[in-house]
Amino acid sequence: MIALSNTLLVMLGTSLLGAVAGIVGSFAVLRRRALVGDLLAHAALPGLCLAFLALNYRPASEGWFSPTTSGNGNWQFTAMLIGAFATGIIGVALVTLVCRYSRTKEDAAIGIVLSTFFGAGVVLSSLIQNLPTASSKAGLQTYIYGQAAGMTREDVWFIIIMAAACLLLVMLLYKEFQVFSFDPGFARAQGWPTLALDMTMMGTLALVTVVGLPTVGVVLMAAMLIIPGAAARFWTDRLGRMLVISGLIGAGAGIGGTLISAGTIESLLGFDPLAFGHNTRNLPTGPVIVLCGTTLFVISLLFAPRRGAVARMLRTLGVRRRIARENLLRSLYELSESRFPDLPEVPLKQLVDERTWSAGTVRRLVAWGNTAGLIERSAGGVRLTSAGRKRAEKQVRLHRLWELFLISGADIAPDHVDRDADSIEHFLTPEITAALEAQLGAQGYLPPASGVVPDSPHGLAATITSRPTGQEPASD
Repeated sequence: MIALSNTLLVMLGTSLLGAVAGIVGSFAVLRRRALVGDLLAHAALPGLCLAFLALNYRPASEGWFSPTTSGNGNWQFTAMLIGAFATGIIGVALVTLVCRYSRTKEDAAIGIVLSTFFGAGVVLSSLIQNLPTASSKAGLQTYIYGQAAGMTREDVWFIIIMAAACLLLVMLLYKEFQVFSFDPGFARAQGWPTLALDMTMMGTLALVTVVGLPTVGVVLMAAMLIIPGAAARFWTDRLGRMLVISGLIGAGAGIGGTLISAGTIESLLGFDPLAFGHNTRNLPTGPVIVLCGTTLFVISLLFAPRRGAVARMLRTLGVRRRIARENLLRSLYELSESRFPDLPEVPLKQLVDERTWSAGTVRRLVAWGNTAGLIERSAGGVRLTSAGRKRAEKQVRLHRLWELFLISGADIAPDHVDRDADSIEHFLTPEITAALEAQLGAQGYLPPASGVVPDSPHGLAATITSRPTGQEPASD
């Protein structure tokens, strides 16, 4: 029961931390400043070390650094967080000032400040490791690598207060943050204090980073800030929804990481699906939380309905399939056009030569057309049905409208427009088609009857060149 209570306590703290880190970190992702989270996490390290040294400093007569009782407990916890917050803010301020008042790019400024602060932190950390106060070093290690399992009730209350303050700030400045994230130039033109908004946003990010250090540590806190926002971006284009989804992903990663680390999954299932023959108990909670967040990011990357890789691949395959089917109907129409109104037989080999398709591709397309009732098989090949001819006429008309537009408006030679039209005709909207018909009809390039397929312009170069008297070619 005690273990379960501790698990619930840690899970509450990590889920709240993941949710608020996801919400606040989304603004950094939208502003293409995801590396700021990394900067904050690494810039906090020298602050932690300096606070540790200050707490353990004693006069030379007592030894420069000696064990102390005043540096333990809540005071040490608070002092080290204040030190981390201070150096984190200094790092962000330096990046902002360097970018604003010099020609240094933001990514370069972040790289310079991050590496400098982290280098200073490593030097100070090495100094602390050589001190005789070995009993106090464990506190510093907690902040560097994280120790969520040691979370206390006071820590959870601290996270709750911090999360409430950050969410209140985001709600109050939602409109300003939204405009500043997507169009900082517009916000500046409106006379808004963009520097103050930038520092407020980054200060909130720094606060969340510092509070999360005891849970996941300096190195992994950047992932808690970046991963939920980057994953949520796959699911929506609306900022409000993105913040909600990002918060849910961050909270889910916290809950999942805590349960896996505590061995709760094994207790529920009766076996550990992640053991792989080894005992996974006592896994570090912070890294497991980050791995859970990464898993949710990969799921979003693959399966998000609009931006996911699988959805995009299916859309691409669908477009390619539609284009191939439309090209099949157009090719059959053009090969049969000289013998209309009869529907002559077209040998499969002629189709293969016409489109430079493989024989397998032609067979698959013909099978589709036969099933759809647009194509009939015959002993020597295939032919269009009446329904297939009507559908092919629409596609051929679009193709020739675009060819005529290229010839008359762009002065492209008639024998060079086929490939260009072939790649555009499949994406002409009804509005564009109507505009083409109006323009080409006014220039006398279309038959008087509406909806009639115009003759192929490949054999009409002379006709196209000798435009109707008093009519100028289209300029666009």
